[in-house]
Formats: sequence, structure tokens, C-alpha cells
Amino acid sequence: MSLIDAIDNLYEKLVADAIDETRQPDDDEDFLTDVMCVALNRLPSKYYRHSVDMVFYMAEGEMKAMKEDSLGAVKDARDFVQGHKREL
Repeated sequence: MSLIDAIDNLYEKLVADAIDETRQPDDDEDFLTDVMCVALNRLPSKYYRHSVDMVFYMAEGEMKAMKEDSLGAVKDARDFVQGHKREL
């Protein structure tokens, strides 16, 4: 196992959940991938090695705030990506 496989960014999971929550029937995978990239670039990194560490060491209310931040970042990213569609 490489070192990169040993860590995760908590915001990746939260952004993916927010994308699922805001998904529209006409959203394609390319659009959603762009939304995920834009949203993650607008959020800080929150790396962890074991998910139990995140639960144990997070301050009360921190996860709720992170979920709200992720949802806001996804909504903003959707608007940004829709306004900057690639011409093929």
C-alpha cells in the first residue's frame, strides 16, 4: 500500500454527499465531476487516516458546519460550471 492510499480527505465524502443531495435528472457525469472539482478547490483540506479519528477528535458542531460548507460549495460550483460550459 502506498502512503497516498493510507489517507483520505473528509471533504471528498461530504462533497459527494452534497452532490447526491442536489443532483438533477439532466446532470451528466462530466458535469458532476467538474462540480466536484470546483467545490473541493473552494474548501480546505481535512485529511485523516482512520475515520474513527475524525469522529473522536472533532469538536461538537464541526461536522455539521463542514456539511453546510460542503453543500454551499456544491451549490456555488454548480452555478459556476453551468455558467462556464465547455464548447466541444
